[in-house]
Amino acid sequence: QVQLVESGGGLVQPGGSLRLSCVASGNSFSSYNMGWYRQTPGTQRELVAGIDRRGNPKYRASVKGRFTISRDNAKNTMYLQMNSLKPEDTAVYYCNADPRSSSSYYYAGESGDLWGQGTQVTVSS
Repeated sequence: QVQLVESGGGLVQPGGSLRLSCVASGNSFSSYNMGWYRQTPGTQRELVAGIDRRGNPKYRASVKGRFTISRDNAKNTMYLQMNSLKPEDTAVYYCNADPRSSSSYYYAGESGDLWGQGTQVTVSS
């Protein structure tokens, strides 16, 4: 069973930066399509950024130009560099992995079945 472990969340002032990390267990990380999602109380989990198995990124409009997603297959790790943080970025951030061999689900906006436990990001002065 693949496990995903996030880290890097915390409290930061508006305009500050954080870098989230997601480490995956096992030997198949490079074949996964990956994503970062976030959720606030009473709302649905939403995609923040995704990166396919070839390393191509995608972002939701509200974070473009501020967030950068990346992956290091040698370290089984995905990152989310978050700059110019705003109070509305406050949420629990989740790592997601889609191990399915077809990428059609990923490109259609579907999440995979593998989730981390989440890490809290709070942007407040």
